Amino acid sequence: MTRANNSPSQSQPRGWVSFVGSGPGDPGLLTVRAAELLRRADVVVTEVPEHAALVRAVLGLTAPAEGDAAETTGPEIVDGGFGEDGQPLTHAARGKVVVKQAKRGLRVVRLLSGDPFLYASGPEEAQACAKAGLAFEIVPGVSSVAAVPAYAGIPLTTKDHREVAVVTCGDKVDWSQYADKRTLVLLSAVGQIGDIAKALVAAGRSPQTPVAMTRVGTTTEQDTVTSTLERIAADARAARMAPPAVTVVGEVVDLRETLSWFETKPLFGWRVLVPRTKEQAGSLSERLRGYGAVPDEVPTISVEPPRNPQQMDKAVRGLVEGRYEWIAFTSVNAVKAVREKFEEYGLDARAFSGLKIAAVGDKTAQAIADWGLRADLVPSGEQSAAGLLADWPEYDEALDPINRVFLPRADIATENLVAGLIDLGWECDDVTAYRTVRAAPPPPETRDAIKTGKFDAVVFTSSSTVRNLVGIAGKPHASTIIAVIGPATAKTAEEHGLRVDVLASKPDVEELVDALADFGATRRLALVESGQPVTKPSDRKASARRKAKAE
Repeated sequence: MTRANNSPSQSQPRGWVSFVGSGPGDPGLLTVRAAELLRRADVVVTEVPEHAALVRAVLGLTAPAEGDAAETTGPEIVDGGFGEDGQPLTHAARGKVVVKQAKRGLRVVRLLSGDPFLYASGPEEAQACAKAGLAFEIVPGVSSVAAVPAYAGIPLTTKDHREVAVVTCGDKVDWSQYADKRTLVLLSAVGQIGDIAKALVAAGRSPQTPVAMTRVGTTTEQDTVTSTLERIAADARAARMAPPAVTVVGEVVDLRETLSWFETKPLFGWRVLVPRTKEQAGSLSERLRGYGAVPDEVPTISVEPPRNPQQMDKAVRGLVEGRYEWIAFTSVNAVKAVREKFEEYGLDARAFSGLKIAAVGDKTAQAIADWGLRADLVPSGEQSAAGLLADWPEYDEALDPINRVFLPRADIATENLVAGLIDLGWECDDVTAYRTVRAAPPPPETRDAIKTGKFDAVVFTSSSTVRNLVGIAGKPHASTIIAVIGPATAKTAEEHGLRVDVLASKPDVEELVDALADFGATRRLALVESGQPVTKPSDRKASARRKAKAE
């Protein structure tokens, strides 16, 4: 929606304000238009503390280091929710902040929770821009009014229930006008739900009218209490319900029993530790979030260049000169290291002409494909060095003009692959392409959570992540579910005294997360079928876990 006669060109002029709805909490509900404007913004005026992290997520930025005053890249972040005294800003004060930034001649995105024009200060702030002669646009967002009930599995309308009333609760609400059977969506009702329920019953609503209260909806911390008008006050207190929450009153609440889809995800609410290298992308964490988990990434390894680059320089020159018949990539990091060396020399993928390429794992093969190359050999079975050797051809003087293999690897790689290739008649240049260095220990609170069982699961993607996590933070608690990417990682975990609960069907991070999700789904089903409440592994007492192991 754009203000009349002020429609911007494809690229907004300076001094333009975009009032953007950020949605109810789940970053995935941000609109395409909102993400596009954030990428072009000079300044982002936020409303809540979570908005800064949302902007970083959309733009792929890292959080500022501890002690840094501001972001070093990306748009300038301006707090529009609170003043310098720490008090919430009024609508008028927020409007002044937005106008001030736009008058600097900048492209301003004003992020508002939910939708800018629905139970928000967007109208007042937009009027302030109009009064100042500033052009603006409105980018609607997903409102918590509809989104939170939907994430709780509660439709606001059905063929039998067509009317909905949204009520912002306060002292002046006349509850007698809501005595009919309309579905009610109550905002800001947590603190006074007992009085509201009594007023609705006194107005004529049945005490057995279903009620659902959902806090921090659309996030992996979402929690829903289902009750009745007669019992909701006591049940909300027992569940320690706190704002922000959305309350639904009406018969549609009963549909939650069959339509609950978010809170029934196999890893919903699980806090999962993800030991990783500093350079790893967030694909593993993103897949965990898709299953409802809350990933907590802890750097355990830093990938760094070799101390002496001469060995890699010599190997790359040999590759260009036709010294090798094969090059074997056993990791994405190896592909990255060789590619960076190529770029340093001004080479491209054409230098691989006539060279056969082997790759271990789908991710490694994809990294090669992203370079415009195709792997000639990928293990047909186990995606490991052993699997690669099982399919590697013996050297044949008649068929192979060159008998040498270039093997760019980590400094801590095992010798099994080299020994196996030599047994097959090949000569190997086993070259250190990168070093893996143990990262600094995580913060004390993370180390405490690891040792005391506050994590529900930990996913290990390599043997080195096992060794380094135990080295910098200690062993995970006995109640924590241990998921590993392959047999070698499982063996390392067991050598460190860890019980392996989940083993991926093949060494791939997506398969690893899927296997953990299958474990969670099976566990959840067993609890439901036995009539027990659905708990997380971290909810179980350590003594009970030890007793189960002993049996």
